[in-house]
Amino acid sequence: MDINGQDLIRACSAIGAGLAVIAGIGPGVGQGIAAGHGASAVGRNPGAQGQIMSTMLLGQAVAETTGLYGLLIAMLLLFVKPLG
Repeated sequence: MDINGQDLIRACSAIGAGLAVIAGIGPGVGQGIAAGHGASAVGRNPGAQGQIMSTMLLGQAVAETTGLYGLLIAMLLLFVKPLG
């Protein structure tokens, strides 16, 4: 089996892309926890639903950026040719 430099770079790029996509696990868990706490807070104080929902959605949007950055890195590793 002959493995040249280009094959090694492509293999490492594929492995790196897979690891970058794993970054989506954290935001998914965090957003689930935030939604659960938001629903609990609305259940305790229905009058503050608007404030709770806006704060929760802002927090989820900020948390989602980590997953989007991981996806961006994975796509760059897979589709941008590192060797020219």
